[in-house]
Parts: sequence; C-alpha cells; structure tokens
Amino acid sequence: MGLAAVRPAEASLGGDVGSIQADQVKLQGTRQTTAKAAYTVHEIQAASGTVVREYLSADGKVFAVTFRGPFLPDIRQILGNYFEQYSTARQAQVAQNPNARRARRPIVVDEPGLNVQIGGHPRSFAGRAYVPGMLPGGVQLEEIQ
Repeated sequence: MGLAAVRPAEASLGGDVGSIQADQVKLQGTRQTTAKAAYTVHEIQAASGTVVREYLSADGKVFAVTFRGPFLPDIRQILGNYFEQYSTARQAQVAQNPNARRARRPIVVDEPGLNVQIGGHPRSFAGRAYVPGMLPGGVQLEEIQ
C-alpha cells in the first residue's frame, strides 16, 4: 500500500540524469546536451515553448536549473526536495511584507543552501535556481543562464 504513494523521479535540483529524462517526458519536449569542462547542460525545449536547462555535475547531480519562455514551469517540480525550503522562505517574505505577493517585482530567495530568482510577466518568464554548495569548482554563476 505504501508503494502507491511513491512518485516517479522528476528532474529537479539535486536529482540525477534519470530525473532529467523524466522531466523531458513530463514537459513533452526535446532535449539537447552540451558538455562543458566541469558539467553538462541538458536543455529541454518544452512543447509550451519554455526552455529548461538543467546543469549536471561530473558526479551526476543537478546543481542548477534555469528556465526562460512564455510559461512558468512547475516550480515544485524543478526545485524538488528544495521546494519546501523555497516555500518557507517565500512565506516569510510575504509575512514581513504582505504586498510582496502582489508586487510585480522579481522573486529572490537567497537562503543558506539555496538561491532562487524568478521574474518576468505573462508570455516572458525567466528564472534560475542553484545550490551554492553543489557548484563544481571553477564554475562561475554567469555560466548558469
């Protein structure tokens, strides 16, 4: 009975290459792979037009995810186990400033162990999420876009 509640792996921060393949299926997209010195970029062109890039380190873990396009991807999916940390930080921001929920400003969550940036407007969204402690040596944040 407990097995019925088990979800298949989805691509997300901290996931592996199998999770990227599952994400490609969920997004109904095509995938291209580009090898860099310290990591591999898996770019998924979703059927919706949104492009999701997942950065896979040499040790096989997704250390960053970016997206750009007309629609927001499922944030819970791309953040995976980090979604709760993001959600808690976002709730704290709104509690401190109730207008933050309605503001048309980018969302920035900069917590120990997680950085998330989401911005844009309908038909033009962009975002980036990464785990600072998982960045491969020598990788600059400017490379994650």
